[in-house]
Amino acid sequence: MNGSRSILLVEDNPDDVDLTRRAFQRAGLTQPLEVVEDGVEALDYLFAREAHAHRAGAPLPALVLLDLNLPRLDGHEVLRQIRANPRTRFLPVVILTSSDEEKDLVESYSHGCNSYVRKPVSYNEFVEAARQLGVYWLMLNRSPPAGGRA
Repeated sequence: MNGSRSILLVEDNPDDVDLTRRAFQRAGLTQPLEVVEDGVEALDYLFAREAHAHRAGAPLPALVLLDLNLPRLDGHEVLRQIRANPRTRFLPVVILTSSDEEKDLVESYSHGCNSYVRKPVSYNEFVEAARQLGVYWLMLNRSPPAGGRA
């Protein structure tokens, strides 16, 4: 189990951020939800750079929920850089997107995403998807330690 480590939500749409927060609350997920709005900020958060330099030495989030269509740096490039870094290469990353394009699905898996979830359209379906993601990734799944070292 991943204790109370945070979930990092990389999402630029404030309505989707609000929906995700409400869905997680309704699903009973108590982990802190950290939100960044673009790909550059996501990498700064994970690598403790720029405005997130104060996070140096802080644990990585238990899970990254990554949108693909982001300003400044898209989700595919964020995922590529996460997998290229020894500290974050095993960090669970779930693509949470509205894209139903097969090329996005294939590219996401080819760059090492752990799962690809299309955002459900209805609120109730979104809550159920959030509950299932939380149960699986935060309670059932075991991840290697940061960097893959024991």
